[in-house]
Amino acid sequence: MSGQRGRIVLVTRRTRLDELVARFNTLEQARFYVEHLGADFADYAREHAHYETATRDAETILADFGRVQRLDRAFLPNFIFPPDALIVVVGQDGLIANTLKYLTGQPVIGVNPDPARWDGVLVPFGVKDLRRITSAALKNKRTLRTVTMAHVCLSDGQELYAVNDLFVGPRTHVSARYGIQLGDRMENQSSSGIIVSTGLGSTGWLRSLLAGAGGIAGGLPEGELQVLREKGAAWDSNHLYFTVREPFPARSSQASLVFGRVTRESPLRIVSQMPDYGVIFSDGVEKDFLQFNSGMEAVIQLADRVGYLVE
Repeated sequence: MSGQRGRIVLVTRRTRLDELVARFNTLEQARFYVEHLGADFADYAREHAHYETATRDAETILADFGRVQRLDRAFLPNFIFPPDALIVVVGQDGLIANTLKYLTGQPVIGVNPDPARWDGVLVPFGVKDLRRITSAALKNKRTLRTVTMAHVCLSDGQELYAVNDLFVGPRTHVSARYGIQLGDRMENQSSSGIIVSTGLGSTGWLRSLLAGAGGIAGGLPEGELQVLREKGAAWDSNHLYFTVREPFPARSSQASLVFGRVTRESPLRIVSQMPDYGVIFSDGVEKDFLQFNSGMEAVIQLADRVGYLVE
């Protein structure tokens, strides 16, 4: 990195209050809706005010270092990030994950706009830290933490990246049907879907699955299972974990290949048997999905690119 970066991209998102006003057209109608449900509208207003102040102050600070382009979360899938840009994300952990998967190695600074409200594992800095961190990052004087990503490629060439998890399954509450292969093991299954998690994502969806699915316990040595339960995997792990949700054993479907590691040498292969309702989406963004219908094969493995978080 150098101090001559061409652009700083400031990634933000709409607040809960913004979403309500967009839905009900006016602030007063939004207030009526929230209070009619017995909720505290003042909390929405406080959250909105904190976020507006944080993003405004962040933009002012960043303008001292170069040209700043503000980008709303809704435009992430279609935005082309300059290769020499520094990315600053103001928001919760989910916004960091949403941003990282569309980058190609640009460093990311995570800023927590409201530390009293949000813990922020991926957003360790406050706005007050931004000037110091940005200056050091532009001079290549900050450590970059590597974040492994997952990658899925379909047999028709479509692809998708994930920072936390990939979901493979039905778009509605029906059973997913598919063939699954890992190494030499292969079987047909019927389940509510498959979750493939990165090291970063292992503290979220995978952790809840580990806590609730006793059948997974036999898939790992006790020591490794305990570490996953308590701490999750390293963010730069050289493998992914997959788990099948609620597999149903029947004459035409098996339920033994339900958990394991995905490595570069052993990718996960899934062939859809769902006529018209199969999907693959990543990091909880259901609107950004791949159709995964009968005959389509998905190959899931470690992505060639990684994310970089400024520490």
